[in-house]
Order: sequence, then structure tokens, then C-alpha cells
Amino acid sequence: MSLRVAVQMDPMEGIKIGGDSTFALMLTAQARGYSLYHYEAGDLTMRGGRLYAAARPVEVRRVHGDHFTFDESLTLDLGRNADVVLMRQDPPFDLSYITATHLLERIESETLVVNNPGSVRNAPEKLFVLDYARFMPPTMITRSLTEVRSFLAEHGDIVVKPLYGNAGNAVFRIGSDGANLSALVELFNASWVEPFMVQAFIPEVTQGDKRIVLVDGEVAGAINRIPGAGEIRSNLAAGGSALKTELTETEQDISAALGPELKKRGLLFVGIDVIGGKWLTEINVTSPTGIVAMDAFNGTDTAATIWDAIERRLKERAA
Repeated sequence: MSLRVAVQMDPMEGIKIGGDSTFALMLTAQARGYSLYHYEAGDLTMRGGRLYAAARPVEVRRVHGDHFTFDESLTLDLGRNADVVLMRQDPPFDLSYITATHLLERIESETLVVNNPGSVRNAPEKLFVLDYARFMPPTMITRSLTEVRSFLAEHGDIVVKPLYGNAGNAVFRIGSDGANLSALVELFNASWVEPFMVQAFIPEVTQGDKRIVLVDGEVAGAINRIPGAGEIRSNLAAGGSALKTELTETEQDISAALGPELKKRGLLFVGIDVIGGKWLTEINVTSPTGIVAMDAFNGTDTAATIWDAIERRLKERAA
């Protein structure tokens, strides 16, 4: 199958090709003979009922410092001149991101958007996960210092993080003495208009935070991410390291519980985070990562699995 693929992502210049999942998807797409186009969310224009992107044809290669070549810019009608749009720009999940999902929804009858833009908008990482509270550690979403103090008194050790953050940014642990809690809540409330998330600290995080990748509702593999020295954050972007791993029985149950709903929503490439083999903390749908490290350990090709799933979806739409 020959496809025209428009990739909505961050600037190509900043891609870390050694571990970037979007770059891996692009390499595999190119190897399959697909045509690739790159654009950023700010390049979208809605005019006369049509959605356009100021896009550039792109060729990619795994060469550090010379990993892409652009052709001349063109105006791409994303409904008529693309078969697939990959919505892969990194969070933050802000009004710019939300606006892009609204615009991309308008071409859904013509072009397959991965992940489904309406479902992405309605399933932010730290809110969608609340549908599966039975698998989660004790959790609170609030702006209230009084409520956070009560939660800390109950659980003794907590983690505070922004509701729409990414890559482990601005994640703080507060011990039982509550030192700096007031200042931290003041900082969060001054920095963000939305509430923040508070969770009981899970000591098993020192043994790793498992990223499980699901493709069209099915487990494709997993890696265990170990925090760096003096850290509680295991995100690879925050200095964590990856290890080969297998799923526990509870992790298999969690994946089985989520899978059908992810598939129904058109959330084709998803990464879930589980601590201690049993505590679900996030469902990552905006721009999940981890497939390069996972494939290196497992000898798999998750990018190919994702493209196979996309091709199946396209055939189902055409039937």
C-alpha cells in the first residue's frame, strides 16, 4: 500500500534520532514507500471549509547531524492530498493543541488521523486514567492547600505534578513533614489556571516505572524505566534508564481492561505507565514514546506494527 503521510510534529531540527518514536515511525514509513510531509501545528489553515497545512516533503535517515532533507514547501489539502495524518507534536496539552484537534476532526471523513483527534482531546493523560481508578494509587485533583494538607496527613508521602505536563517536568515529592508544601501549591496555582494532581508516593518507583505500549488495543511490548540517582522521575527524557521487562499478571489485567476502549476510541498508539507491577498512573495518548528502546530489548518492530494497524484501519474505512 502506498500512502501519503502528513506528520504534525515539532521541528525536525530538534529531534533526538536515537530514541525518538516519531522518527522511528517516519523511517519505517519511508522504507515502505510512503510519501512523507512535515508540518507544525501552527502551519494549519482553515479556509473555505478546507483544512490546509504549509508542509514540506521530507526524506529521513538515521545519520546524526544530517537526519533529514526538506523539499520545497507546498500547501497540502489534508483532506484530499493525505491518506494519514500523524498528530505527534509533544504536549503541553494546551489551547493550541486542543485547537489542532478541532481542526483535524473536520477531515476525519476523508483522512485517517492517528490518534483520533476528538478522542485525544477527550482523554488527557491524567484525567482519562480516572476512568480506571480501581488500578490507581490514591489520587486527588485540586487547587486547595487545605485539601493537599489533609491528603498528606492521610498518606504521609505524596507526589504533586501538573495536570497537563509531560516528560516528568515539574513533578515533586513532598515528605511527611510537609516542608515547602505551601510554597509549592502557591507556585502551581500561580503557574497554571487548572488544578494539579496529587498522588500517594509509591516507594516501588525506585524499582522502575513500566511503560507498556498498546497498538490498536493490543500489547506490543514494554520497558521498565529506572529513575536516575537522587530522582523519583523515571522518564527517559528526565534521565531515567530503560531495562528489559515482562508484564505482571496485574499489568496484563490492566492492559486487557483498557484495550477495547482504546480501540473503540481510535487511540491506536498508546503508552500506559504502571508502577510496582500494579499501580496505573497515566494513559499517554497525545504523543507516546518508548518504542525505540523497547524494540532494542525485545527484537521487535513496533513502528511496523503501528503501520500495519493503520493500513488495516484504512482498508476497513474503504470497505
